[in-house]
Amino acid sequence: MARKKLAALVSIYRTHSHAQHIVDRFLEGYGWNGRHHRPDIDVVSLYVDQVGEDDLSHEREARHEGLTIYPTIGDALTLGGNDLAVDGVLLIAEHGEYESNEKDQVLWPRYEFFQQMATVFRTSGRSVPVFNDKHLSWNWAWARQMVDTSRELDFPFMAGSSLPVTCRTPSIDMPLGANVDEAMCVNSSWIDGGDFHAYETVQAMVERRAGGEGGVRWIKAYRGEEFWQAHHDRQWSHELFNACLCRSHNLNPGRPGFNDIFPTIDAMRGLMTNPWAYQYQHLDALLCTVIAGNGLVGDFNFAAQLRDTDEPLSTNMYLAAPPTKSMASFFSPLVNNMEQMFLTGRATYPVERTLLTTGLTASGLDSRFQGDQQLDTPHLNIAYEAPAESTYWRT
Repeated sequence: MARKKLAALVSIYRTHSHAQHIVDRFLEGYGWNGRHHRPDIDVVSLYVDQVGEDDLSHEREARHEGLTIYPTIGDALTLGGNDLAVDGVLLIAEHGEYESNEKDQVLWPRYEFFQQMATVFRTSGRSVPVFNDKHLSWNWAWARQMVDTSRELDFPFMAGSSLPVTCRTPSIDMPLGANVDEAMCVNSSWIDGGDFHAYETVQAMVERRAGGEGGVRWIKAYRGEEFWQAHHDRQWSHELFNACLCRSHNLNPGRPGFNDIFPTIDAMRGLMTNPWAYQYQHLDALLCTVIAGNGLVGDFNFAAQLRDTDEPLSTNMYLAAPPTKSMASFFSPLVNNMEQMFLTGRATYPVERTLLTTGLTASGLDSRFQGDQQLDTPHLNIAYEAPAESTYWRT
């Protein structure tokens, strides 16, 4: 059987970029199940939107026979011909120099890449599986259109963060069909892109609850002193907040020296100099909160209160910080899920998850931009069922 061919459409290809983390794994292989695994797929074409002095793409082209850099997205998909000539597409528009808007959203060109790709699919009369790195678009209407187009043209479509599929400590998943009353992520974050990782962390767990996902009713942002007042008023569960801190591998105890005390509220206020949070309620009344605890924690931690248990279910989404000469291992399970989709033609998890978390990211920033108002979110009535089989890294 002929090996499948991939096209990679990337914003930039430099050291530590998402393009390097993902495309390099298809080119060079990666550690998996105790061995060095080489995908049965060849990256044969590359489009790079921005090329700087630190570019890696030309070195990769010179070293990998069969890989060609093309000047346009259309050429990369047709291999310089007239019709689609690849079996899958990587769309990686993360990193590079792009403008931001008044809401602090980086205007990544994912939608623009996607639209050019869809044009080739239409003119060729066929489509192939696509993976879109991170959230679908900074623009909600565009994100919705991307998913609608994937259905119109009938191609497998996956997207999202590495957080749902990285390994966990402890190695647990939300029990399928669990009754969940409240959930939380406490994390080290940044506006927009970091917010998205937190929403993905929560959604990958709570989508497995009884009744499946039905969508989100409203969302509200909290910042500064309003954040601390909401915390004092127990607007969110202190038990879940503390459980998240106790799962962290990077908890700052707030006292000089080498120690492991639990930080006091005064220590937290001193450490979290710019806290923010987003709280939102699902249509089935599940309450979720994502908290940017920069200065207090340096990782992503999840906790949930299940209706039939006393103790919270909690875990850390483990993101091993790479040494300077090695790539971040948490991209390996993400690439493995992509690889399964490209080889089988079936998505390993639903794109509706990423559509919902994309909408949460945008709506949370809308709340923030509008003075932290609570906003109704009828556009986020997105219903879907989670896969029964867990997809996170556990082997």
